[in-house]
Amino acid sequence: MDVAVIAGIIMIISVVVMLVMGVPIGISIGMSSALAMITILPFGPGIVTCAQKMFTGVNSFSLLAIPFFILAGNIMNNGGIAIRLVNCARLISGRLPGSLAQTNIVANMLFGAISGSGTAAAAAIGGTMAPIELEEGYDKDYVAAVNIASAPTGQLIPPSNTLIVYATVAGSVSVAALFMAGYIPGIAWGISLMFIAGYMAKKRGYVSTFSVTPKEALKVLWDALPSLLLIIIVIGGILKGVFTATEGSAIAVVYALILSLCYRSLKIKDLPSIILSSCKTTCIVIFMIGVSSIMSWVMAYTMIPTAIANAMLSLSSNKYVILLLMNVILLVVGTFMDPTPAVLIFTPIFLPICQSFGMDPVQFGIMIVFNLCIGTITPPVGVILFTGCKVVGISIEGVIKTLLPFFAAIAVVLLLVTYVPAMSMWIPSMLGLVK
Repeated sequence: MDVAVIAGIIMIISVVVMLVMGVPIGISIGMSSALAMITILPFGPGIVTCAQKMFTGVNSFSLLAIPFFILAGNIMNNGGIAIRLVNCARLISGRLPGSLAQTNIVANMLFGAISGSGTAAAAAIGGTMAPIELEEGYDKDYVAAVNIASAPTGQLIPPSNTLIVYATVAGSVSVAALFMAGYIPGIAWGISLMFIAGYMAKKRGYVSTFSVTPKEALKVLWDALPSLLLIIIVIGGILKGVFTATEGSAIAVVYALILSLCYRSLKIKDLPSIILSSCKTTCIVIFMIGVSSIMSWVMAYTMIPTAIANAMLSLSSNKYVILLLMNVILLVVGTFMDPTPAVLIFTPIFLPICQSFGMDPVQFGIMIVFNLCIGTITPPVGVILFTGCKVVGISIEGVIKTLLPFFAAIAVVLLLVTYVPAMSMWIPSMLGLVK
């Protein structure tokens, strides 16, 4: 048997065994890839090559944006920004059926557009909204489901660390184009949830009693304006070429810090713990990228992507069937794998197939990230699912049934993203970011 085939079998079997044993996914990927590497090369050169591939994988200027956006998100999460966005969101959606739930959805979209973190949105916005909703008589399962289903929009609406990782793996893909491509799918995700939340609110008898005077509305907008300006400053600066995405992430940190200190909701003594938390999260993400780089090299050497592509194309030559099959695979993968390693592993496998069908790498990037965002709200390892349940104080079993209609709405939007290029390509094309 060929050495490459043996190495591929060793890597696949070892990573599956370790994941079943409960070994953390980063360690599982790293150990299985190293075993495969030393099967291909002698022990010494194999270990050296592993180190080189890890270094090469993380040695990217664009990846510097990740720790800064993580830090900016953590500062916002602790800096009093959430409550101002909640008030602004309520101004937008306060008269709709189930107004508090609608406010939660809009606030998650706004917070995600600033912090880029679905988990932070679920904790910050959910933690603010849940007590108010429960006091108004909303059921726990409904409150948790709305918060959980809408929190991932922040990973599509820019800035998005997952899209930055994808841009690094895919090669010559503009981060700015990906950021712009995420707006319509992210907003469509949120709007689809608002329809479901409104329908369920009517059935449950959640009546809106919200009213506000013009003076109060202006005050709410004025309070939220500095937070919302961050979107214009960072994304506008990237689009205009004033600074890169990496430089924009550093500006986001400075702006968020100044704003939080001005709000007096963040103290200097809080910064060490916030920075430490951001460092831990950054280390996890960068380690994932490093070990996944080893796996990507092994997969390329063993021609696993080619084998998978040939297997898929042997089932059907119809691009719509192949794309549907990809979505199914990514949805299954997302139930047990975090978005970052999944993007790193499956982009080299699926992107060439999609390009052979004429799909733009930008559209594929949105499709794969959309799929994996769904994984963050599905068991068994959906981090946003766990966070949302913890915020409300409900078990996963207690919320899953209520989540099902939301999953159906999100699936419809996913199909539109997959089969309607304009969903992701219209804004980048209009701005001249893609050909």
